[in-house]
Amino acid sequence: MSKDLDILPLQDWLPTGGKPLVIAGPCSAESEQQLLRTAREIATIPDVKIFRAGIWKPRTRPGEFEGVGEEGLKWLEKVKAETGLLTTVEVARPAHVELALKYNVDILWMGARTVVNPFNVQEIADVVKGHDVPLMVKNPLNPDVKLWLGAIERIRAAGLRKIIAIHRGFHYFEKSPYRNAPMWEIPIELKSMLLSIPIIIDPSHICGQRDLLQPVSQKALDLEMDGLMIETHFDPTQALTDAQQQITPKQLDELLGGLIFRRRQGNIDFQNKLESLRTEIDKLDGELLQILAKRMEIIDEIGEYKKENDITILQMKRWAGIIRDRLAIGTHLGLGERFLRTLLNVIHKESLQRQTDIFNKSNGK
Repeated sequence: MSKDLDILPLQDWLPTGGKPLVIAGPCSAESEQQLLRTAREIATIPDVKIFRAGIWKPRTRPGEFEGVGEEGLKWLEKVKAETGLLTTVEVARPAHVELALKYNVDILWMGARTVVNPFNVQEIADVVKGHDVPLMVKNPLNPDVKLWLGAIERIRAAGLRKIIAIHRGFHYFEKSPYRNAPMWEIPIELKSMLLSIPIIIDPSHICGQRDLLQPVSQKALDLEMDGLMIETHFDPTQALTDAQQQITPKQLDELLGGLIFRRRQGNIDFQNKLESLRTEIDKLDGELLQILAKRMEIIDEIGEYKKENDITILQMKRWAGIIRDRLAIGTHLGLGERFLRTLLNVIHKESLQRQTDIFNKSNGK
């Protein structure tokens, strides 16, 4: 279900000339020299509009580098004065917000560890109230779109209209080539819920390593995401945090130069053909929904019949047979096994729930 939070379109307050927004800079501000040298080199890349740097670093364990704090904000002021780049930093506490505003940081962002806690989000929402400062909201660590949406809603309720969502991937227990699984369906779902929200991608945190940055960045653009945030350091091998996922400004320039910026709309013939295909999909979706509704009617009938005859809801032998049969048919038709298993499990879960409701109703629960 889509909502209208009256979020300002990105181009209304941060013109990018019709190109995706690009934010770059080191994971952490480490020294004045490191920050200025990196910024000077980044400033030669025309597509980069904003310089990022971590001032306060939320570390998993004590004793690790946790950022330079307020001193780094002074260095960022010098970066902006010398290069003309806008600046952005992560804020996790009200005191961070107050200091960032004191040193004229242009854009704030909330990290995944902050967004996961609504109490922290509300504290930041309270302190930004009354300020016309843009704020970017990263997705929470776990794939919970409602938690992400809730953080955005809290910031919007504080009066801010310049809001961007940042997709940085999700913590995932299964083996994956990524540091944080992209799960593209989650930002796409957020976009369907908040049609006006700009979404940019943080491929550095999704990938966790340099060699995956290019394909993930291209995928983001192909999915019509609004920009990229890429960690960039003049000498990544010496970085104090996340060295393996940072690239040099030269590598950033090459990465951006290798991306294909596709048009969001084609000519009239293309649009007509696309609309025709979409209409066909709409028709098929309607038929699918009718079939599912009919299937659930039969499931309800089966549930009533099981209840009348004191038969258990779940019969594993029957379910295992269904899985084998449907996988064989579906893969023969060209459907992926992973997709089929996911689809069948969702349908089965709903079927069990409907039959459980029938049993509970009969038992007076």
